[in-house]
Amino acid sequence: MRISTNTIYETGTNLMLQQQEKLINTQQQLTTGRRILTPSDDPISAAQVLNISQTASLNKQYSTNRSSAGSSLQLEENVLKQVTEIMQDVHSSTIYAGNATLTDADRKTLATELRSKLESLVGLANATDEKGQFLFSGFQANTKPFTQAGLTVQYAGDQGQRLNQVGSARQLAVSDSGTDIFERIKNGNGVFATAANSTNTGSGVIDVGSVLTPSSLTGDDYEIRFAVSAAGATTYDIVNTTTGSPVSSANPYVSNNTISFDGMQLSIKGDPANGDKFTVSPSSNQSLFKTIGDLITTLETPSSGQPGGTRLTNNLNSTLQNINNGLEHVLSKEASIGARLQEIDTLENVGSDQNIQFEQMLSQLQDVDFAQATSDMQRQLLYLQAAQQSYIKISGLSLFNYI
Repeated sequence: MRISTNTIYETGTNLMLQQQEKLINTQQQLTTGRRILTPSDDPISAAQVLNISQTASLNKQYSTNRSSAGSSLQLEENVLKQVTEIMQDVHSSTIYAGNATLTDADRKTLATELRSKLESLVGLANATDEKGQFLFSGFQANTKPFTQAGLTVQYAGDQGQRLNQVGSARQLAVSDSGTDIFERIKNGNGVFATAANSTNTGSGVIDVGSVLTPSSLTGDDYEIRFAVSAAGATTYDIVNTTTGSPVSSANPYVSNNTISFDGMQLSIKGDPANGDKFTVSPSSNQSLFKTIGDLITTLETPSSGQPGGTRLTNNLNSTLQNINNGLEHVLSKEASIGARLQEIDTLENVGSDQNIQFEQMLSQLQDVDFAQATSDMQRQLLYLQAAQQSYIKISGLSLFNYI
């Protein structure tokens, strides 16, 4: 078969170019540390690298979200710790206010201090984050949640909880509404609340009561009405004021004895006067602000002598119970935030492990084997040199050399 001189030149040139291309590709692999320089180098592995890279990118974004969520929750937790401290101070002040040696002037001074604590509490409820957004306004991050007018505090936010995507299948609440934190607190014992009528003239003091038989609870309102006969005998009637029907009548009264009806039990001590009344009603939500406001009103009302002293005792007892309820509520919210922070830590640990796995998988798919690549480069260099030498020899062949 005849081979033209032009074919010899073209074939030699093509062979050298192919060896140069392979050598340059290997040099690029060694320089970049990547085995796959273009998708055509390994289409299947390139597709896997793309999928894993996208997943790793999402995982890093979730990590950023978790960091942001953790900062928000830690700020909220710090605010609630300060709220707890204020409520503990109010609790101590309430106990101190029951000291029989205090005068009306002393209690007014104490009320002035409590007004300052109420303002501090409202200030904490209006706390903002580093972006100037209110923590407790629900979705209305730019709306001041609480406004105060005297002892009245109103909520202006909504009931929303801002969520943050902290995992591929997990959205975590990074805020709580002001209603949920400061207002949605049951008064009384959490099931029903007891109170003495403001017009009572006797020395009867009612306790907070407890549930005796949950299945017998009706959720109705009741009154315990006292009557004192001419002979000095004291009896009481229990009336369901919701239905208007009597529960029991002419019950003999003994101070501090248990009074039980419709699944509830309570006790009244002291000497109620004729016509005195005590109410029992289902527990309702009462804000921390109202609890402190009621306490301030109680302390600013003169209560020296009787029946002022008894009225003060009844009000302080119910207030103290409501403060305890508020403290328990805030502490439960702190525990909830702590659980969310713990979950963030767990998710972050899982995310870190996943990042390591993704890096290992990407390395296996696209990183170059330096020993193998170096060996390939030496071999390809040798091939290129051989192609160049053979090209020189073959291109030098000519019949004129033999004439």
